Amino acid sequence: MKKNILIDVERLKYPRSGIANVCVSLIRGLDEKLCHFNYTLYGPKKNIPATKSKFAVIDWKFWQKKIQVNSSSFSLIHVTHQLSDYFHITKGRQKKVVTLHDLNFLHDNSSESKINKSKKLVQKNIGNADAIVCISEFVKRDFLKNRHLFSLKSDVNIEVIYNGLVFPEDKKFTSTQNYEFINSKFILNIGVLFPKKNQEVLLDLISENDRELVLITSSAKSEYKEKFMTKIKNLGLERRVHILENIENNEKYFLLQNCESYCHPSFAEGFGIPPVEAMYFGKPVFLSKLTSLPEIGGDLAFYFDDFSAKSMSVVYEKGIEDFNSDAENYSKKLKSRAEEFDYKNMAASYEKLYERFLV
Repeated sequence: MKKNILIDVERLKYPRSGIANVCVSLIRGLDEKLCHFNYTLYGPKKNIPATKSKFAVIDWKFWQKKIQVNSSSFSLIHVTHQLSDYFHITKGRQKKVVTLHDLNFLHDNSSESKINKSKKLVQKNIGNADAIVCISEFVKRDFLKNRHLFSLKSDVNIEVIYNGLVFPEDKKFTSTQNYEFINSKFILNIGVLFPKKNQEVLLDLISENDRELVLITSSAKSEYKEKFMTKIKNLGLERRVHILENIENNEKYFLLQNCESYCHPSFAEGFGIPPVEAMYFGKPVFLSKLTSLPEIGGDLAFYFDDFSAKSMSVVYEKGIEDFNSDAENYSKKLKSRAEEFDYKNMAASYEKLYERFLV
């Protein structure tokens, strides 16, 4: 008789977020396997993709923070985010897996009250976990370094399973939008407009060359956006910087397909989905050397040594030159690298972990 597993995908409330992307990928990957378990998904029903295996769904409601869903019939609960507000209590011999995306709140100059609040929530999620899954080796190292901040089970497993993506099946994408920059050489960046994403240094980069800069963002930290917009004006870049908000996936793929390069100078990344997407489209990627990004780009990415305008410009021009010297072959290598982070690999790794506890 198959055992029951509950997967908390409540973060699908924010369907354009990176974590929602990973949740959808996990659902699809498990659905395409010969399932060894009965899966139930907890999240907003309207955003949960249909499954061939007809996974059960418990529809998320805002009041369930106070009146918890009855989870006693499940042999294992997988909480897919360390800041989840749900399933903090396990029952009987129930097993628990928690995915740890990052401990950024320890490193991003958060206030002491925010740090304490986040620590308490992470503790509620991982304190009784049988396995903590880190999404990169960097996250694992950071967690082990800060393990003393948390009280854990003595026999907890701590391991790495990389995020997996569902890559687009279409080969070519079109757009009905009349982008003024589309026939120019443009640099693309995808992510929340936020201090830790460090997008402002890309303004310094394009001040040294003739490229356009296109940012795809789902939201912004208001103070940082104000600073960003002021810097655009001060550098006289108003006509060369284009901010696109909350666009659909196919539109994003169209821009990835047509950009000259993808640049991601982030200070803090648990994984890094956008660089993987750019590599899948065979685009040269320019990354910071910080946190998890070298794990993603490997020896195929180009890395900024620092974020001064001159230094970034040297790295960029040399990287574009190296890429263009053998573009077709380089693109194939980049796509092959991206495919290592496939959703099927992620789902297979999670199911093996579930089996370890339940079979």
